[in-house]
Amino acid sequence: MNAPTLTSAVAAPAWPGEPARIAARGTSRSSASALHVGGVTPFSASDYPGKLAAVVFVQGCPWRCAYCHNPQLQTRTGRGPLDWARVVALLERRVGLIDAVVFSGGEPTVDPALEDAMCQMRALGFGIGLHTAGAYPRRLAEVLPLVDWVGVDVKASFEHYRNITRVTNSGRRALASAEAVLASGVPHEFRTTVHPGLHPEHKVLALAHALSAMGVQHYALQVFRALGCADERLSAMSTAGYLGADLIARLSALFTTFALRRE
Repeated sequence: MNAPTLTSAVAAPAWPGEPARIAARGTSRSSASALHVGGVTPFSASDYPGKLAAVVFVQGCPWRCAYCHNPQLQTRTGRGPLDWARVVALLERRVGLIDAVVFSGGEPTVDPALEDAMCQMRALGFGIGLHTAGAYPRRLAEVLPLVDWVGVDVKASFEHYRNITRVTNSGRRALASAEAVLASGVPHEFRTTVHPGLHPEHKVLALAHALSAMGVQHYALQVFRALGCADERLSAMSTAGYLGADLIARLSALFTTFALRRE
């Protein structure tokens, strides 16, 4: 994910559980106005495969991954720093110039206004992309019918999620979300940000085998980048030589498409 152009950060709140169900459709103007927008990237060629897109970064995430490169988006404040009406006005001027709008974060499925915001963007003729880590499987299942492509961030093998997210039962939620995406038939990419201090190569291979067995067809590894990371220990560790050629060959054989991203 790219970093947003405008964000805000304050102290993190408590996260008691999955938010209440999204409001019924048909009230896009009033409900979407409550979307907590932490930033916008007006043009991106890398956040939706084969499409030129704008990226809307939704504020808030219940997980605290040490390698996160958008930590300023983790906290959900009383109101997002960008007004949704301002975002809509920006995107209306890009009708015909871009193909899609991608909702990213943070974790966009945390926001009760996500569905209505997606409906509003579809009404403008945009395709809809979604970046999610699967923290809220129920809400993800509700918005998937509106989504044309989804990028699913898989943190680790599902039984080891707490080591990355620092949240109990996060792996159970992520697994339910992954299964929902695969069952939906929505075009997807599963991807994992990997760091040598967190993801030894044998665990990367085990995760890839598990995802392939689930039916994941498109997978990418994104080697950790220090930009934006608040963890000095992780940032100081070198990734030179990490992920050898033999491992990459074995991973490539497991999926219809496989990508390795080092930048």
